[in-house]
Amino acid sequence: MTIDGDDDLEGLKAIGTIVADVLQAMGRAIEPGMTTRELDELGRAMLAREGAQSAPELCYAFPGATCISINEEVAHGIPGDRQVQAGDLVNIDVSAEKDGYFSDTGASFAVPPVHARTERLCQDGRKALAQGIRAVRAGAPLKGIGQNIERFAIKRGYSLIRNLASHGVGRSLHEEPEMIPTWNDPRDHRRLHEGLVFTIEPFLSTGADFAHESDDGWTLLTRSGILTVQYEHTMVATNRGAMVLTRPTNLESA
Repeated sequence: MTIDGDDDLEGLKAIGTIVADVLQAMGRAIEPGMTTRELDELGRAMLAREGAQSAPELCYAFPGATCISINEEVAHGIPGDRQVQAGDLVNIDVSAEKDGYFSDTGASFAVPPVHARTERLCQDGRKALAQGIRAVRAGAPLKGIGQNIERFAIKRGYSLIRNLASHGVGRSLHEEPEMIPTWNDPRDHRRLHEGLVFTIEPFLSTGADFAHESDDGWTLLTRSGILTVQYEHTMVATNRGAMVLTRPTNLESA
């Protein structure tokens, strides 16, 4: 989507704040013993109170309001009876629609006690996202996002999941530009333009570069023992850089 006036921007800001606040609340609620279904129900209730609909359910009939993935589950985990355990790495992806506008955000949360390697991975996952955002400016090459992220990942000794990419968003959950790499792709000659709405969501891993689909047809997995984090924002490309739309109301906790 390309923004076409103040109404578009205000609508995107509204749903962006909603999904960011839901993600923050779900992250705070995680505790050992709770099921991923219980965590998802919290997200569903919050979306409903704000008049928003789950985008995965709306667009793809996904069996949950949010995607919740634990440890070797990289993405698209179905909420269910799996219980969160101390030391787990939990990824939550929240995307929703309100008044015809969509937004998408996600983050990984380490459940105490947190191993030093996991804490470092989470910190570096947030830094990888920040590196991608730094490359955003109207007129800049789209591949600059992936170049920045891959340079950071290599320097820190990580790999990137290369069958999960960023994407356009706004009037639907996934739209043009499709498949925005979070790694360097020298063949990509696209450029960002003023008002373009899209996500950046690198999947930073301790050794995997590909996620495999599980038997449930949704959940994407890596080998046991390989940890992966994802941090995601929805943003708008401007002449001054990226305007991030998925900041929670409590910015100190963003």
